[in-house]
Amino acid sequence: MTEHVPFLRIEWCDPETGVRGYAVVDQLVHGISGGGLRMRPGVTMQEVEGLARTMSIKKGLMKAVGGGSKGGIDCDPRDPRARQVLKNFIKSLSPIFSRCWSTGEDMGVRQDVLEDIFEELGLGYPNQATLNRVPDREKSLQRMASIRNLKADGADLATNIGGYGVAEAVAASADKLGWKLAGLTCVVQGFGSMGGAAARYLTRMGVKVIGAADAEGFVRNDEGLDIEAMFWARSDAGEIDRSKLRPADRQLPRDEWMRCAADILIPAALGGAIHEGNCDSLQAKLVVEAANLATTPPARRKLHERGVVVIPDFAANSSTSAWFTWVAFGEVGLNGPDSFAKVKTVMRDNIGRILDLMQRDGMSPVEAGTKVAVENIATMIETYGERYPIVAAPVSRTSVPA
Repeated sequence: MTEHVPFLRIEWCDPETGVRGYAVVDQLVHGISGGGLRMRPGVTMQEVEGLARTMSIKKGLMKAVGGGSKGGIDCDPRDPRARQVLKNFIKSLSPIFSRCWSTGEDMGVRQDVLEDIFEELGLGYPNQATLNRVPDREKSLQRMASIRNLKADGADLATNIGGYGVAEAVAASADKLGWKLAGLTCVVQGFGSMGGAAARYLTRMGVKVIGAADAEGFVRNDEGLDIEAMFWARSDAGEIDRSKLRPADRQLPRDEWMRCAADILIPAALGGAIHEGNCDSLQAKLVVEAANLATTPPARRKLHERGVVVIPDFAANSSTSAWFTWVAFGEVGLNGPDSFAKVKTVMRDNIGRILDLMQRDGMSPVEAGTKVAVENIATMIETYGERYPIVAAPVSRTSVPA
């Protein structure tokens, strides 16, 4: 197999401040790619390239039209010059955004700020490249505009669809491994949009969530936490409201999440949370990564050798980006049941194929997931034909239909 080479790499230097930025379009499918734009001190081309490749794999696994891309600006988002630097970056790379890179919020960059800058520059929307490819641009704009108002189970659908996908990855894994899902125990590290929603839907599936960690510590109850109450009482940053805990809920040091005996562990906070220094303490039989790069490669290898199944981030947490693409292309109804049904179908197929390859051919889940994604990408390219970008007039917000 030939080594994969990204379609496009760009290194940028801001003429006003000297700040450097990086953009990678890893692959095009139907002439487009998608991935967020982040801003943080120390970001590198290597980091951006790895994230862009991961986006291709995610979109390929979920059969969402488009390849992967990513951008990074080496600047502190709290710097008073940050917004102007971001605007200069977008202006400099405007031909790429207009033709083949649909972007969105990421670390240090808010969606509303992106949308304002694109409008100021007359570039339309951050997902302009995708809008150039949809069958009916006006209908797609109407659908995208309605996203912020969509609810499911009382919560924002767009915010919680990713956590639902993680829960379905757990359910699919348990089924393939021959486990009865109801009654299994689970620990969630991180209780934000991914971890909180995943815990909520797993509880509805009959899983007993016995531990949840946030930045302040670890909450444990071996009889099961009241996840529904905790979900609604948490802060916007995913902090658990300790005043709402029950008397039997124990508050423990933060690092206790790793040593808690449970069948399933969902790392849903920072990357690298499971590493060589702590993975020997892990007692779970199944790890499903809700956070990006939650397990370091050496730790993944050690856990695989021990028989611990680690479902990688690009397989488990890919529902959100895929769902936005499905909405744009009209491939899913604008409601919870239809959206959840599509996530469930695709996730179950992906996890089933990944674990088949693991059990039959001895592949690691990362190797198997990459193989499945590459096969899906080849099929999509064959289906959609064109691989190169097109140019279309940007859409002004004033022209968006009501």
